[in-house]
Amino acid sequence: MGKRNSQRKNAVVLDSDDDSSVSSSSSFLSDRVPVLGAEEVKLDNDTLLDQALDALYEKRGSTREKALAAIIEAFNGNLQHQFVEKRFATLLHQCLSSIKRGSSIEVSLASHAIGLLALTVGCGDNAREILEESVPPLTQALKTKSDSSKISSLLECLAIITFVGGNDQEETERSIQVMWQVVHSKLGSNVIAVKPSAAVITSMVSAWSFLLTTMELNSKHWQESISYLSSLLEKDDRSVRIAAGEALALIFESGILEKSIAEAKTVSAGTQERSKPHEGYTHILGLKGKVINQVKDLSAEAGGKGSAKKDLNSQRNLFRDILEFFEDGHCPQISMKIGGDSLQTSSWSQMIQLNFLKHFLGGGFVKHMQEIEFLHDVFGFTPKRRCLPDSEYRISGTEKRMFRSPNSVLNKARTQLLNKQRMLSEGKNIGHYSVNRGDEEV
Repeated sequence: MGKRNSQRKNAVVLDSDDDSSVSSSSSFLSDRVPVLGAEEVKLDNDTLLDQALDALYEKRGSTREKALAAIIEAFNGNLQHQFVEKRFATLLHQCLSSIKRGSSIEVSLASHAIGLLALTVGCGDNAREILEESVPPLTQALKTKSDSSKISSLLECLAIITFVGGNDQEETERSIQVMWQVVHSKLGSNVIAVKPSAAVITSMVSAWSFLLTTMELNSKHWQESISYLSSLLEKDDRSVRIAAGEALALIFESGILEKSIAEAKTVSAGTQERSKPHEGYTHILGLKGKVINQVKDLSAEAGGKGSAKKDLNSQRNLFRDILEFFEDGHCPQISMKIGGDSLQTSSWSQMIQLNFLKHFLGGGFVKHMQEIEFLHDVFGFTPKRRCLPDSEYRISGTEKRMFRSPNSVLNKARTQLLNKQRMLSEGKNIGHYSVNRGDEEV
């Protein structure tokens, strides 16, 4: 292929004033008045959050649901560092309680709240506590027969808390195995009994890919993973095909396929029957060829009856970029304006991270990207202006030293990520892919 896509950039502009998806929490306050027996007065944000947290102790599930929704709105609207500093443990344990006993709606809300809590606290002891305390109840909840939205929320939560709080590959692999068992019974016995829906498969593959960006792929299962993802490219649901395509691009970008081919070729050359290639070498080449042919077909799909043109175009653009990457090594590039500041990515790994976080944070994406040091470190993003007023939280001197120290977990992680990206980008031209996979242009 030529450099058709490598000459294009997709620029996305996000304004810090864009909070259309964040509604007022005043509805929760008015609903809470008869429950608490309090007078209807104007309350500051911390007081509202305190009341919402207290409401999580209520027996009525609908009251807890409204409280969780109010907490999520507050976290999306502003960074709640002061509240988290005071009530971190209480909020975490009440959300975990909701996951254990609540309705599907309550579980989904609690899962999202825990993910927001993890991003707010960033790397450190609190993030590790969230991970260790949350994995058992999340794992148990994923084994139950549930609706797709609940399972998707649980998977997203597990991905976020592992991304923030996981310190080593073993912890990430543990979460990845939990995710994979949701839809792929060959990797474990504790799985959902019913056939997973397309929405659950899409969520699992997206969450799995998100975590895979932070680790080396386990060679023990990579061929099985590629075979499964290849089978998903043949599914009727377009969102499943898109998620599988991104995951395959990430695996190819990691270099493990080429490494395995080289190793199998060496074994093949050493066999006594020189005229007959080693079985492993033939299998890997066949698997690679099959995926490339599938990608070619999807990049030129004509569409079917009732097919949404927007979704079809998203699929074509994605698989054209994947095909160009497979054939020419051109990685995707995203150029975004966030409140006037520029954020750029140049790999499948970064694109997947950005897409996942943008989807998870929704209307709170801009504020979180501008204010959370952890996300600045992940993307090498340095905003020039802040969206919080002067009266809001300021990072402490101890925290600044923690973030800036070359020996900090955060900086070590960033160094590893940057080294990996430099290796992957060496000698490659730049392609493109839109951050808004299947979404309307921002």
